[in-house]
Formats: sequence, C-alpha cells, structure tokens
Amino acid sequence: MGQSASTHGYTPGGSNHFRNPKIDLHQLRPTYPDSLHTDAVCVNHQQQQLDYSSEIPDECLALIFQSLSSGDRKRSSLVCRRWFAVEGQSRHRLALNASVDVTGHLPSIFTRFDSVTKLALRCDRKSVSINDDALSLISLRCRNLTRLKLRGCREISDLGMLALASNCRSLRKFSCGSCMFGAKGMNALLDNCSSLEELSVKRLRGINDGFAAEPIGPGVAAASLKSITLKELYNGQCFGPLIIGSKNLKTLKVLRCLGDWDRLLETITKRKNCLTEIHLERLQVSDLGLMALSKCPELEIFHLVKAPDCSDDGILAIAENCKLLRKLHIDGWRTNRIGDEGLIAVAKNSVNLVELVLIGVNPSSISLMAMASNCQKLERLALCGSETIGDPEISCIASKCTALKKLCIKGCRVTDSGIEAFAFGCPNLVKIKVKKCRGVTSEVADWLRARRVTLSVNLDADEIEPEALDASTSDGGVQEYGVEFPAIATGGAAGGHVAADGGDAPSTSSGGRLGNKSRFSIFAGRSLVACAFRRLSSSNGNGSTSDSL
Repeated sequence: MGQSASTHGYTPGGSNHFRNPKIDLHQLRPTYPDSLHTDAVCVNHQQQQLDYSSEIPDECLALIFQSLSSGDRKRSSLVCRRWFAVEGQSRHRLALNASVDVTGHLPSIFTRFDSVTKLALRCDRKSVSINDDALSLISLRCRNLTRLKLRGCREISDLGMLALASNCRSLRKFSCGSCMFGAKGMNALLDNCSSLEELSVKRLRGINDGFAAEPIGPGVAAASLKSITLKELYNGQCFGPLIIGSKNLKTLKVLRCLGDWDRLLETITKRKNCLTEIHLERLQVSDLGLMALSKCPELEIFHLVKAPDCSDDGILAIAENCKLLRKLHIDGWRTNRIGDEGLIAVAKNSVNLVELVLIGVNPSSISLMAMASNCQKLERLALCGSETIGDPEISCIASKCTALKKLCIKGCRVTDSGIEAFAFGCPNLVKIKVKKCRGVTSEVADWLRARRVTLSVNLDADEIEPEALDASTSDGGVQEYGVEFPAIATGGAAGGHVAADGGDAPSTSSGGRLGNKSRFSIFAGRSLVACAFRRLSSSNGNGSTSDSL
C-alpha cells in the first residue's frame, strides 16, 4: 500500500529495459561515407543470397539424399529446382499406389524418376488397378528394372506380362500376389528374363484351372534361379517343370498350397541338386516327401510346419542324410507324430545345429538331454506349446547348453524353479523370453535380472490367459505358437503417389486363442513359426530383428 511501481522493472515487449534515458542511441552508431555504406549493404545482401550447395557435385548431393529419411528427402527436394532434379534422378527405389487413378500421372512420374531399378506396384481390394497399357508404359520407361513387386494388380493380364518381360530383360527379382494373369504371362517372364534369381508367387488366380493348367517353366530363367517361393496356390504343382529345371536352385518355399506334393518332391530330388533351404508349411506331404528331401546333401535350413502326415520316420531320414543341417523348425501341430525318435536322430547327426524351434512337439527329457549334450553349437532355442517340458527339462538345458545365446519358452509347464537355473547355467545367454507360462512370476524375472545384469529377461506375465492351453482354432484344433521378434524398420522416400519400397513387414500373432480367430480360413492365419528367428542373425549386429526374443 502506498508503494509506487519500480522504474527498473521488466516491461514485456518494452525497448527501454535497463536503458539510460539520457543517452541517445543514434549518437552511438558508427558513421561511414555514403559510398562505403552502400558497398557494405550490397556485400551483405550478396552473402545472404549465396547458395553454398552449388559447390557440391550432383553425385555427392545424391549420396546425401540417400542417407535422409523419407520425409526429409521429400522436403529437401522442394528447396530448389536443382535439388528437385537431383533427388528424382538419384532415386532407385519406388513404390506406387497402382490404382487406375495413377495412370495419367505415369509419364510425369517416370520423367522425374528416370533411374528406378526397384519398383513396387500395389493396389488395394477396393480399387481398380492399372491395366496392361499402364504396365507396358512403365516397362518402357524403366528398362533397367531389376526388382518388381506386383500386389493386387488384378487388371494386368498375360499381355501386360509379355510387354513387361520383353522390355525389362534385366529383372533379377520378381514377386506377385493376388494377380489375375496366368501361365502364359508367367512363362513369358521366364522365357525372356535370363538373369532372374528370385521368384515369389502368391495367390495367382489365373492358374486355378485344375489339371488343365498349362505347365510353367523352365524357360531361360531356370539357369539363373536361386530361390522359388510359392504361397497359397490352388494348383502350385504346375510350377513343377520350373522347379525341376532350376539346377542352381538353393531355396524352395512351398507354403499353404493345395494338392499332393510327395510325387513332385520325389521328382525334384531324383537328380543332383544344390538345395540348401526348404520350407514346407501346411502341405499335403508325408514321410515319402521327407525321405525324398533327405537326398539333398547340402541342406542347411529346414522348416516343417503343420504337416500332420509327417512323423519321426521322415525327420529321421532328414537327420541321417543331411549332415550340414544348421537350422531346424518343426511345428508338430500337437499330433504327437514327431517326438523322441526323430529328435534323438537330429541330436546324433546334426552337430552343426545352431538354431532349433519346436512348436507343438512333446519331447521327453531323454531327447532333450541328447540334444543338449550333442549339439554343442546350439545358440538359439525355442520351445513352444509343449506339454512335456517342465522344470527338469529346462534345468537340463541350463546346465548342458553352454553355447546358448537366446532362448524362448512359451506355453510350457515351467515354474520359477526352472527359470532360476539360468542364474548360473548357459554362461553365454544374452536373452531369455518367457510367454504364457502360468507358473513363472515376475518376481523370478526381477531376481534373475539382479543376478545376471547383462541378461535380457522378457516375461509377458500380463498376457497369460486362464484358458490358453484349452482353447483351439477351427483350422485343425491346435494352437499356433511361435517366437516373436521386433520388425526392422526400413526407410525410404517418396512423394505424391510415390513411396519408398520398404518390403513386406513380417506379421506376428500373440497366440491365436481368441474366439474370433476361429472363423478364419486356413489361409487367413499365419503360423508364428514363420517369424521365429527370421532375422535373428541380424539382431547381433544392429540390435533389432524381425517380430523379440
């Protein structure tokens, strides 16, 4: 009360803060001759307008753009005309929304992006895709194309594929899914692309003609093909001539394809082959097919997922004849047809085994003891959905598997006592993941972290479901188990209808026990074994893998 406001206080936005009112600031300004003042202003203006990036060669500027994220690259391209041109000319990978609406923009898109070598064309189900004329235009503008991915391009027919194959003869990787062209279009590709190394075909509707389907292959591409993947095909056996004729084929993946595959596998292995990786998932294949595959002496990676007609006899043949086996994934679908006999054979013969995934398999302590004792190089192990694996079996692994680095236990009858064994066992263990094991508590996880500070312990205690081990799905009545890993982020850049082609991210599942999943068809759900250790090797270098042991 009675106090006046201070004359030295701060006035927001004021210009007299701490200024002596008796001093005229205009008197403190330096004086220049008129000519000198004008020259200084001009130099200042020139410095502000100088483009320092003009000294950077286009090649170096392109390398800088390639190291930017998608958003930063798009924003940088708008800085000036030169940056816009260099960014477009230096882009080698594109992904386009392949709806019919983009057709009119194709000339301008590929005028700007004239160096594209990797292209993805995707169209959603609700849209009409580009047609043969658009694909022909793209193939004329991108003659140096080495990788092409088609998804949902239902308006492309055999004629469009013929134009593509005629204009883009340097293709090395081709992938298509949910397309409508048929055997003629596929044969055109194989007859013209002599450098083709990888072929992936999924849900190709145009070959669903039963026994009347035209055979596919081999063509000139058979000499260079190293990898063939067939997914969800009604008549996948029509690719038999291509598989048989590909003498340098190293990877064969047949997933969820209808029909009997035993006879084709027997034909494939009658001649000398160099197959090193084979994936079989949800196929009508029996021990006869596995015995045929045992004639692949260079086999290193073998995945057998949900093949109920396969038993210990087939696994025994694989183990005894494929001595170089390094990675083995078995999803027994709880049929109890694969057990101790097959696993003991693997333990005795696969001394180079570094990765083992067992899902829906019920091994005893005898086979696990043999595996732990003989497979001294085993680094990655996943045990999922087994009714026979408990604390004694886990303790055996902890004491015997000295090279083990990563372990996943899911849906097994393990308690805190079993997990405590890793406080002193497995000296090289860096990560352990426990999911849906009702006997394991968060207390033992905290205790284990305290005992081994360098060990990563992942316990999903909150995800345990009371009826997890009793629920089933309609596609066989067996729970899907697997190991999940975080996806690797892949960057890219794009603008407008254009986006960087980052590839297909692997899908995961948290168990598939919910009631609404039971309404899915056999092709709707993906077995999590496909995600198990998919990119585990890369995790050692960059700390992230495909979907997280």
